[in-house]
Amino acid sequence: MSKAKNGPANGAVKPAETLAEGGAEAAQTGQEPAPDYLDQLLRLKAEFENFRKRVDREKPEFFKLGKVEVLAKLLPLYDLMQRAHHEVQSAHNDTPLAKGMEGIFKEFEKLFKEEGVVVMEPAGKPFDALRHEVFGTVDRDDCEEGCVVDVLQNGFLLQDRVLRTAKVRIARKPKKEDGPGVAGPEVKI
Repeated sequence: MSKAKNGPANGAVKPAETLAEGGAEAAQTGQEPAPDYLDQLLRLKAEFENFRKRVDREKPEFFKLGKVEVLAKLLPLYDLMQRAHHEVQSAHNDTPLAKGMEGIFKEFEKLFKEEGVVVMEPAGKPFDALRHEVFGTVDRDDCEEGCVVDVLQNGFLLQDRVLRTAKVRIARKPKKEDGPGVAGPEVKI
């Protein structure tokens, strides 16, 4: 028993082109081709091509999403390193430990810069609900109502998209007290 040279091995599947040619040969020899199988095969081939194209389009988005998640998880560590950095600078500490912490903080800043992470600087700017989270108000006459006056926790942007909102306090105009003997508006219940 000999195998045909061009025939598939036991259990192997013929490529779509070979099956299509087989259908054409069957039509020439008077045999009826299996249109259902050929149609299913062509549809399956088209579906697979569409799937491959969709995966190629979505792959960068998946990588970007993973990058966003990792960077967001690094933000609390960055906050701690930033506090330590400020403490070391204010204490003028030149110990090897302080220098090591300074080096780690600089590497964090370098990594964030390379990845496009930017620290928001909302102080003195109008409140923006998409970028800021209000954690209180402060009575102030010297700035506009709704202006950010204190930053409690830094916010971060990743290529102009909010990675973490800034936790802020905003200004409000102080309430004016009525003078003695001056009645306020009458309230009816």
